[in-house]
Amino acid sequence: MAVASSPSRRDELRAFLRSRRARLSPADVGLPDNSGRRRTPGLRREELAALAGVGVSWYTWLEQGRDINPSPDVLDALARALRLDAAERRTLFALARTELPLADDVAGTDPERIDGDIGELIALVDAMHPNPAYLLGQMTRILAWNRAASVVLGSPNHLAPEQRYLLWWLMVDPGEGGMTAQREGTARNTLARFRAEYARHAGEPEYEQFVAELREHSARFREWWDEHEVIEAQRGTKVMHHPQLGTLRLHHAQTVPTGQPELRMAVYAPADAATRAALASL
Repeated sequence: MAVASSPSRRDELRAFLRSRRARLSPADVGLPDNSGRRRTPGLRREELAALAGVGVSWYTWLEQGRDINPSPDVLDALARALRLDAAERRTLFALARTELPLADDVAGTDPERIDGDIGELIALVDAMHPNPAYLLGQMTRILAWNRAASVVLGSPNHLAPEQRYLLWWLMVDPGEGGMTAQREGTARNTLARFRAEYARHAGEPEYEQFVAELREHSARFREWWDEHEVIEAQRGTKVMHHPQLGTLRLHHAQTVPTGQPELRMAVYAPADAATRAALASL
């Protein structure tokens, strides 16, 4: 079911489509490139429209930010033509204000319910010690950050309450540790994850103000934001060189608590015996 759009959301959809189209070459999608040098990178609109089986004029209107309501089938065709991954496909549907098929949908959450239910999750984060863990709310708001996380990852305690967001910490005010190579990778992934969240909230005043403030205060944010990268899963293994604890190898994953799709819990666990011993010393 389509719901109301907004100029901000349509602008975001327009920029997202252009950025995904620009990264594809004719060779990527099995098309010959017999037209010589292109003025701009990527596929032409008419090439993408043909691949998706839609009219060139209609696709042009969509990419121009006109207020039109594409069907799920058409969006699926565009997602296939653009070679979108799962996170990018969800972003496309969210920006188009078209519901995903039921199995793919991400339900909304009442903010009051989030505030009322996080007590147990905050206690769980604290109980994870000596394994680092933290809990994020909407817009990467830091809801809980245990002592092990403060020792291993650094502490956000220098931030004023109204600035206590993981993106703000990483990209605007990293504190004493500064922007290390490790934090830069975390910042990129955090931004890409937030970008997927933003697609569901584009045009909402709180989100627009947050993005505007980040753009104003961080050149790195401005550059990366315009790349339109999105991800959903954040997991892997980090190797960190800690000044007191030595080299740490940590498995990490960011998960969605059951029934709270706007929350994210990040947990780190030792990947070897040396790291387990180092964390146990905390």
